[in-house]
Amino acid sequence: MWLTIHRGAEQIGGSCLEIEHESKRLIIDLGLPLDSGLNDTPLPAVKGLVDYTPDLLGLVISHAHLNHYGLAAKISPHVPILIGEGASRILAASRVFFPDTANFQRQIQLQQKISITMGPFTITPFLVDHSAYDAYALTVEAGGKRVFYSGDFRAHGRKATLFEKLMAAPPEKIDVMFMEGSTIGRAGRDSVFPSEAVLEKRFQDIFKRATGLVLVWASGQNIDRIVTIYKACRKTKKKLVVDMYTANILKRIGNAKLPQPGWKDFFVFLPRFQRKIIKERKLFDFAKSFAFCRIFPEQLKSVRCNTVMLFRPSMVKDIELAACTENAVLIYSLWPGYLREERLQWFLEWLESNRIQMEHCHTSGHASVADLKRFASAMNPKRLVPIHTFEPAAYQELFENVELQADGARWEV
Repeated sequence: MWLTIHRGAEQIGGSCLEIEHESKRLIIDLGLPLDSGLNDTPLPAVKGLVDYTPDLLGLVISHAHLNHYGLAAKISPHVPILIGEGASRILAASRVFFPDTANFQRQIQLQQKISITMGPFTITPFLVDHSAYDAYALTVEAGGKRVFYSGDFRAHGRKATLFEKLMAAPPEKIDVMFMEGSTIGRAGRDSVFPSEAVLEKRFQDIFKRATGLVLVWASGQNIDRIVTIYKACRKTKKKLVVDMYTANILKRIGNAKLPQPGWKDFFVFLPRFQRKIIKERKLFDFAKSFAFCRIFPEQLKSVRCNTVMLFRPSMVKDIELAACTENAVLIYSLWPGYLREERLQWFLEWLESNRIQMEHCHTSGHASVADLKRFASAMNPKRLVPIHTFEPAAYQELFENVELQADGARWEV
């Protein structure tokens, strides 16, 4: 078996791994680097991605984050795609507002611990706890060798039991493990991340203190976080308002246990930039499908003191036009590093000029260093190779059997 990390050996995002055996190949993830745009980033030099060749048996997408699937929009539609059903539904929902989102024609569904055989490869997915819904780690076996790819994972989300179950019964005899290390160098080695249950209580406390509209800047695809926010709303008797993009994702996932249109005190708002897309694409029937739970700008002001609204900076004008800035509070529920970027300076100034207090209520979508160490110990690979990290050299201080590999190097196991 031959292995090549095309991207990800020394960066977070852009992950792409190629596995080859008996002249057949698999690709795992095809991500967009965090610091690049889709039009600026070439595909990695992998035969068959553009001009399809049948020796490329498939592309496995571990989860629906752009830094793991983003470049797949550029590949041939003939490449078979292995992806979880929930992740596929999220991408389909995203295409309503973002038509350039990858649209996979040949799909094979990943399911928890259901093995898939493709040529000489046996692929077994393991559902993991991550800030992306329906995320998988996986083993790939061929020629008597076993490779484990961690994907992105954590041990403190709403699906933390998945981590503990994998630790209790890990795959045996792993020859090579590719393990993410997003938090290495970005968080202290003894850092402990709060659970979603802890965040839920923090949200409740802020909601109770608020005397105006509560704005929550969080990802519309972070389903765990939306569940957390909705639960906090119910316990503080607040209404939850989400944009139509987020409402569509929650609806299209098809999981009746997730908050979505039709649930009590769950309302849908159509921001100006989404309204423009609907008009341009003539998606009027789509918009009408949310009519029963719509809330309009003129209604928002009258209920603002009892409302929590999912928010992003592109909605600033909507909040101003609805006259909802007075006594408003913003809860920032994303990685704090984004706030240091120059592109958001104007937004921080807007908050200050409108006297909108900002609270931080977030937890990482990735495992702490302590949990990474637990994971590596339980998996006990013969070789542990860093991927999806800015700090590959630090692995040698933290874990056993570390082997550094460079982007583009082809090596045998």
